[in-house]
Amino acid sequence: MIVGKRLKIFYEKFISLKGEPEKIAAGISIGVFVGVTPTIPLHTAVIILLGLLFKQNITAGYLGSWMISNPLTIPLFYVSQYELGRCILGMARCRFELADYSLQAIAALGWEILLPLLTGGIVMAPLFAVPSYFIARRLLRTVRNRRRQ
Repeated sequence: MIVGKRLKIFYEKFISLKGEPEKIAAGISIGVFVGVTPTIPLHTAVIILLGLLFKQNITAGYLGSWMISNPLTIPLFYVSQYELGRCILGMARCRFELADYSLQAIAALGWEILLPLLTGGIVMAPLFAVPSYFIARRLLRTVRNRRRQ
C-alpha cells in the first residue's frame, strides 16, 4: 500500500511540473542518479548543484531522488553497491553494522567500507538514471498529448 501511495503522489507531482519534457526528464534522471548513490545527507545539495550546473529542472531532480531513495530501497542499494564496489576493487568483505543509513554512520566505518560503497554507487547509478530519463520523457509527452486532445 505504501508503494502505491508513493507512486500516486509521484505521478501527481510529476505531471504538474512545468517545462519542456526533456528538461524535466533530465532533472528526474539527475535526481535518480543522486538518489541511488550512498550520499543521503547530501542529496538535496548535490541535486541543486547538478541542476544548476547542467541547467535542468531542480524540482524534478528532487522528485526523482524522493521516488528512488526510500527506506525500502536504501538497504538494498547499499548492500548491492558495497558488494559491487568490493568486487570491482578486489577487496575482501568486511563485517559491519549501521546504526542508521546516514553518510556519517557509513563514514565512521572507514574507507574499507566507504570506498567500495561509493564505487559501487557511482557504477550502479547510471543503470537507473539513464532509463529514468527515457521513461520520464515518454510518460510526460504521453500525458501532455492526452490532455491536449
